[in-house]
Amino acid sequence: MFMETKLYPDSGVELNPFTAKNYDKVMNIGSFGMYRGFIQKAISNMDIQPDDQILDLGCGTGRNASLMRRYLGEKGHITGLDISEHMEKQFRQKFADDKRIDFINRRIDQPLSLQKSYDKVFISFVIHGFPHEVRDAVIKNAFEHLKTGGIFYILDFGEFDMDKMPDIYRFIFKKIECKYAFDFIKRDWKEILKSYGFDNFSEKFYLKKYVRLLEAVKQ
Repeated sequence: MFMETKLYPDSGVELNPFTAKNYDKVMNIGSFGMYRGFIQKAISNMDIQPDDQILDLGCGTGRNASLMRRYLGEKGHITGLDISEHMEKQFRQKFADDKRIDFINRRIDQPLSLQKSYDKVFISFVIHGFPHEVRDAVIKNAFEHLKTGGIFYILDFGEFDMDKMPDIYRFIFKKIECKYAFDFIKRDWKEILKSYGFDNFSEKFYLKKYVRLLEAVKQ
């Protein structure tokens, strides 16, 4: 996401214009080429069905949606939400000829009313970049837009002790991440999501368990 003036000064997910325009390249370089690999694995682990209706919160350039649509049939649909005009332009260009995918320019950290329920809600490396009290709105948006039995997928950092990381990983994490990420990795996200009405958790790990796809079912 991108704003001319940051809503949250210490956030790392509110991007400057250069980063927003070149986001996919920046992610590839910043992850030493590993981002592409684990994002493909994570989306393959989502068990996307042909008719799934998917909400992609903080969808960015549509890179993840491009991977998800491989699993969709004619009745499947993806709605991407982001507030960056630079991201929106790239997203719309990717899917100009695909009516199964649309874009809404909207903040995900404010209450949403999209007048639709989804089978899956997906958020990738966004929620860690908000202050914890702001994450509340994001989780509520996911819960309220899921069908009963629908699944909320959070692809983000796992829970780990940064002091026990290998030196090179700790150095990279400290260099590229905002202060909210340091808070994110310390919290018990299953317990947090349970308090909102989610249950039946499962998880898949990548990059030596520093990255996790957390699956939570709306009860």
